[in-house]
Amino acid sequence: MSSFYDLAVSRIDGADDLLGALRGKVTLAVNVASRCDLTPQYAGLEQLQRELRDENFTVVGFPCNQFAAQEPGSEAEIAAFCRSTYDVSFPLSSKLEVNGPGRHAVYRFLTGAGTGIAGDISWNFEKFLIARDGRVLKRYPPQTIPQDRGLMQDIAEAL
Repeated sequence: MSSFYDLAVSRIDGADDLLGALRGKVTLAVNVASRCDLTPQYAGLEQLQRELRDENFTVVGFPCNQFAAQEPGSEAEIAAFCRSTYDVSFPLSSKLEVNGPGRHAVYRFLTGAGTGIAGDISWNFEKFLIARDGRVLKRYPPQTIPQDRGLMQDIAEAL
């Protein structure tokens, strides 16, 4: 696979081809968790989604329970939490693993040597900026808030 958008990822509701539907958009990919000190970043991610969706931009969230078991719920529970607490409208995947032997193909792609920013995911809310053609443009540490000046500048340049 040569493009992020070619990877097979199930949606949180179980439907197939989450990423194919995003092809042609600038995407901010984020591994998310509902019970983390960084969970309030959902609000900023949703703000980005609402402000930039008309410019062919999207956030996509990948729920993961690998860091201190901070995403223990089922897909239905995660979706309900995101809707009721943060009014999340951006797409979410089914739960997946971002590190280790069970690392999902999407994270093998994002963290692979071919991206130039290889290495394990360090914690919840690590972010990757993806170009319209599916190339990984940049990686941001978990503490980078969605409205970070540098991140916003990188998104603007990608758009």
